[in-house]
Order: sequence, then structure tokens, then C-alpha cells
Amino acid sequence: MEKRGRGAKPSPSQAPPAQPSPGPRKERRPSMFEKEAYAQILRERLRESFHDVQYVEPPFDDSIADIGKEWKSALAKLKFANSYRMEPLKKFQAHSVETKVQQILQEQLKDVKYDDKLFSHLSLELSDRILSTVKEFGYHRYKFIIKVLFIQKTGQAINIASRWIWDVAWDSWVEAKHETESYVALALVFALYCE
Repeated sequence: MEKRGRGAKPSPSQAPPAQPSPGPRKERRPSMFEKEAYAQILRERLRESFHDVQYVEPPFDDSIADIGKEWKSALAKLKFANSYRMEPLKKFQAHSVETKVQQILQEQLKDVKYDDKLFSHLSLELSDRILSTVKEFGYHRYKFIIKVLFIQKTGQAINIASRWIWDVAWDSWVEAKHETESYVALALVFALYCE
């Protein structure tokens, strides 16, 4: 056996290692003109972009001539990144929301007696209805938090407190109260501007 050092030439008795036989060929990438591959290709291309894609509607019709137009229209449905708008288009109007919430409480709780089992479901229904009503005002980029509380009157006192990180210029809140002989219903609506 021969010692080999650095730079030593291999002896002729040693054969070079055999080349590995070529393995299976790679599959070709699908063409964008194949109907079943269109959505996959579009997702792969958009995954590497900075856009947040909600939904892409694939153009699965029989005309391949119009696929370029549909490709552009599919890209136009993207939800783009932040526009850096620092103030709302329409500021939250607390007075108009307060009157609407007060009206909802009076309509829903007109002839209702205190029942703790009923109020657990009623508070959820009221908060959903108030939220949908407030969203109808069209305050874009506002997040809403709705609290509905039912307090039985038994001669006790109650203090309710909420703490938030608040932007005084754009954030606001509304309180509406409905009072009967046996309970007090309190609805709180917090409107927080999301920049």
C-alpha cells in the first residue's frame, strides 16, 4: 500500500470513482396556459411579493386568447400594503352613535323583566346588533369594542372602569343606559382608529 501525500498523483492501479448514473429527470414546470396549473403558478409568484392576497379567481374559460387580460384583472384584486393614512376620512361621531344605541336598547328591552339566564344570551344579541348598526355608519379603519352589562337592582352600588391606550384626537367612546325597576342595562361602545 502506498502512502499518498498532498499533491501526489494517484497510481494507475486505482481507478477513478464511477460517475453516478443520471437519475430520473425533473418534471417540467407547468405552463400558465394549462387550466389546472394557472392558480398554482399565480400563487407561487405572488407568495414572493409583498402583497397580502385574499383570493385569486382563476380564469377557467375556454378562450386562451383572453388569458392576458384575465391575468391582469386577477392581479388587480390584490389587497395592497398600508397607505400610511394617519387620520380617518370620517371622524367618529359620538352623538349620532349614542342616539342609535339608546334607541336599540329601548326597543329590545321594552317589556323585559330581569332574568339572569335570559340576559346571558340577550347581552350577546344586543352587542352583535349594536356592532352591526355602528358599522353601518361607515367609519373606515375604526375597530369597535362593544360591552353590554346588565345589573340587577338590589340596593348595591357599582363602579365600572375601563383602561385603554388611547389616541385622544381620533379615539372615542359612547355610553347608553336603559333603566327599569329591577335592572339597569349599560352599553359601552369604544371606537379605536387603526392607522
